[in-house]
Amino acid sequence: MSTEIRVPVLGESVTEATIAKWLKREGEAVSADEPLVELETDKVSVEVPAPQAGVLSTISAQEGDTVEVDALLGSISEGSAAPTKSTSASPEQSAAASAAPSSGGEEVEVRVPASGESVTEADIGEWLKKEGDQVELDEPIVSLETDKAAMDVPSPASGVIKKITAQEGDTVEVGALIAVIEAGASAPKANGVASTDEIGDANRPSPRAVAAAGQSVMERADKPLSPAPRRVIAERGLDPSSMQGSGKDGRITKGDALSAKSSKPAAARAPSAPREAGEREERVKMSRLRQTIARRLKESQDTAAMLTTFNDVDMSAVIDMRKQYKELFEKKHGIKLGFMSLFVKACVHALKEVPDVNAEIDGTDIIYKNYYDVGVAVGSDKGLVVPVVRDADQMSLAEIELAIADYGQRARKGDLKLEEMQGGTFTISNGGIYGSLLSTPILNLPQSGILGMHRIEKRPVVVNDEVVVRPMMYLAMSYDHRIVDGKGAVTFLVRVKENLEDPQRLLLDL
Repeated sequence: MSTEIRVPVLGESVTEATIAKWLKREGEAVSADEPLVELETDKVSVEVPAPQAGVLSTISAQEGDTVEVDALLGSISEGSAAPTKSTSASPEQSAAASAAPSSGGEEVEVRVPASGESVTEADIGEWLKKEGDQVELDEPIVSLETDKAAMDVPSPASGVIKKITAQEGDTVEVGALIAVIEAGASAPKANGVASTDEIGDANRPSPRAVAAAGQSVMERADKPLSPAPRRVIAERGLDPSSMQGSGKDGRITKGDALSAKSSKPAAARAPSAPREAGEREERVKMSRLRQTIARRLKESQDTAAMLTTFNDVDMSAVIDMRKQYKELFEKKHGIKLGFMSLFVKACVHALKEVPDVNAEIDGTDIIYKNYYDVGVAVGSDKGLVVPVVRDADQMSLAEIELAIADYGQRARKGDLKLEEMQGGTFTISNGGIYGSLLSTPILNLPQSGILGMHRIEKRPVVVNDEVVVRPMMYLAMSYDHRIVDGKGAVTFLVRVKENLEDPQRLLLDL
């Protein structure tokens, strides 16, 4: 006999939740009232307790799934101990192995993990290990790319990779088998020593591959190299020791290698002999993230009645304030005072005055948000991502700076979580860090407004009938004209300008 586990009533107006984390696995013994699973709603996080003691026999909803109130989560069967059958790997090891690791040469399957709501497939980015390589428990073995994020899949067991069933560039569905690990096994040896000439090295090319490419990549690399960037480095004659890796733990990615300048002499790169077909061009498949960015930007243009209004802001007061307090601020909070936290605060202040900009359209309804989750656009080698600073109105400048710095660092490593890029109410994009003087940012649907920052440039302006030189920045405010009128958009941008030109207004709530 089994007892069903269902989503409890979560409060007034809350009709659904997201599975955040399973605290137990199928086959594990549980006690009555012991927490089984964590649920997240747009208001709270709750733990669902076991309705009775027994064994968690079935899990019906996976991490990342969105479930309605009273939906089936799983079931508990009677019993006092977990069965002895092989169990799935823990949710924390989202490689979704079909059997727990052991020392008896057991084969452990590595499958594509669930990576969030609506994500059904992924692309194999880079294999960090190859068949026959030794791996440790939780060691990253392959990088996957979905249309929302990139992630490394950890090994569910210590042992040897017996078989790889999906190659780089393949598209695989969630749950698909991608590798098999022989748990507890050791990599083969030749005369007691691994032969790097014959079997290569997991992170570096073999001497034979290097000789074929005409470059000693292995000798010059001071960072781990996976096969994809290693191949590009060898083909283009790049120097890996001079490259800055943007991947996890400083690893050089294929994108780093493709964007690096060739170290080959001009004669080698531009021979006078006729070029072979295709040598002047290179066709590279778009990553799933880039495809999603392209699709969403086009949807934004096709859906919203988008319009942009412009203004400029005198940054003198902000610059002077930073100069006066930067050392004290950094000493107290452990982070430098940047411009972005002040822009976030200025925008939140303006959003409170012009609530239309902090709203969205849902069919024939307008949803006004009484919270302020500000997305901050961050560039990475895989494309533009927009992590969200939650409840920015309740955060100090230091807290905002720390959050943005953390997001930026993890975005460049590809470590951002899916939930950290969802649910923003307004977005700020800073093209000025790349030197942009003026641009028209595209809305991040379903949001109704986005602010574009640009580079600070000294320009002559008239102040009190005198021409003076001031550090000026152009601001661009794109908005959805279906919900935001021109007056509201202009008012919003003027308030942002006033708050930055006189930061004391923020403290006095004027």
